[in-house]
Amino acid sequence: MPSPCTPATAHLIVSPLYIMIRVFTHKSNWTPKDDLSFVGDPSLFRPTDDIPVRISCVFTWRIEEAERLKRSWSRFYSDVQVGGPAYDDRGNVFVPGRFVKYGITITSRGCPNDCEWCLVPRREGKIRELPIMPGWNVNDNNLLACSEGHIERVFDMLREQKTPIVFSGGLDARIFGERHADLLRSINLGEAWFACDYPGAIDELKNVAELLPDINPRKKRTYVLTGFNGDTISQAEKRLETVFNFGFWPFAMLYRSSEALKRNEWSKDWLKLQKIWTRPALFKTKMANKPFQGMQKDAPLN
Repeated sequence: MPSPCTPATAHLIVSPLYIMIRVFTHKSNWTPKDDLSFVGDPSLFRPTDDIPVRISCVFTWRIEEAERLKRSWSRFYSDVQVGGPAYDDRGNVFVPGRFVKYGITITSRGCPNDCEWCLVPRREGKIRELPIMPGWNVNDNNLLACSEGHIERVFDMLREQKTPIVFSGGLDARIFGERHADLLRSINLGEAWFACDYPGAIDELKNVAELLPDINPRKKRTYVLTGFNGDTISQAEKRLETVFNFGFWPFAMLYRSSEALKRNEWSKDWLKLQKIWTRPALFKTKMANKPFQGMQKDAPLN
């Protein structure tokens, strides 16, 4: 019998209760692949019945395209609506396979933190626990901020998955403790993502590293915010190197305002840093040619 997260059960989302066409402004690795999922304008091979159309827009700089697609799909269907994170959708319901492909699961929304650069608390509010749906890629904004009971139930579900588990939404290093380290060891771990995106993050990541000395660096990954609030290239590079020396694979996350993205304006030097520190082969080669300096802590975030 197929797993409830396999493509073999894709027909579940087209039950009479949930039947809809889903349209996306662009294709990504997370886009669903069933027959009712489309990217861009209506294709020749589209449903002939007049069923609801829901256009998903993730990024604010794609709102203009989402509105254009609404007009395009409205030529063929009477009920066409636009929504998604770009429209401050709170995400009250998560249905596997509907707006992200099967395997990705979201068991909570919101976040108790109030990071200056993050839109999640404004859009989704404080932490809200959702019904736990099966999947192997956990995309919660802050899973560890949930109740202990919820976290335990999530890991019970993850132990049943046959695919290595990925925490793409990230695990909060400020909360991470011995119990969480034990939970990671209890599953078939693929990637545990953390973040270096707030003052004091270096100290917190050092603590995580000390709790997970037995986990391979390729499974311990860190989003490292760069270019925000007066950050310099030299500071960002030092921070990335420090995280690498802690035993993580660091991935540069270049801060870009929505206006800068529209104008395609950001420094070539920053993009060069981004290129190196988003490709393991490049940053591993770079660090192999530098003397190991141990667990540094003097790499300011901003």
